[in-house]
Amino acid sequence: MKNIINCSTVTKTFTTGDVATTVLKGLTFTIKEGEFVAIIGPSGSGKSTLMHILGALDSPTTGKYELDGHDVSKLSDNELAEVRGRKIGFVFQSFNLLPRVSVERNVQLPLLYTNTPIAERQKRTHAALRNAGMDASHDHHRSNQLSGGQMQRVAIARALVNDPSLILADEPTGNLDQKTGQIVLETFQKLNNEGRTIVLITHDQYVAAHANRIIRILDGNIVEDRANDSHHPSMKGIDA
Repeated sequence: MKNIINCSTVTKTFTTGDVATTVLKGLTFTIKEGEFVAIIGPSGSGKSTLMHILGALDSPTTGKYELDGHDVSKLSDNELAEVRGRKIGFVFQSFNLLPRVSVERNVQLPLLYTNTPIAERQKRTHAALRNAGMDASHDHHRSNQLSGGQMQRVAIARALVNDPSLILADEPTGNLDQKTGQIVLETFQKLNNEGRTIVLITHDQYVAAHANRIIRILDGNIVEDRANDSHHPSMKGIDA
């Protein structure tokens, strides 16, 4: 299996006036194609900053980040936009759906930037929705007519529609009740079983336990990186 992510001594420093704060302190790790990795840490640990770098939304201060073999720091703005559109599928805690737009249209949004023909857009949209566990009866509903769990599955479908190399999920169950959160986590497990590479950012031990590998970050350092052999926990203990 090839490495889809390669971080080498990645640091990130933010400067406000004369004060410099280093949030990531020389992180080195790789993630192979087909892995399901949870990056876990408390608020302020640096995991959200790391997610922005992995998603090509920000760049390291020092060190190197390679995505699918490409050094992200050497890409132009247009190339970065193309990488984000074609290689990465994003799933956010707040869903980020257009509220008065249909489910189909929300999922199709990434395809509108790639000049995909209408018939192909429809085919890929429906395939992504079914793969994310959405029933066809909801395709023409507006997203503001859906439950939280349904909205998150639409967001997952949108992340899948361009067949990306990597799915980045940032606290994907944070706004969901425990039962719905469990369904969303099982959806990620199913997608990983089909060969998708998934990196899940979370503060929640239970959510992280669904991954095959756990990277724990504290104060900008990796303090643990281990395989997780018992990654099918019961619902007991899930955070609401």
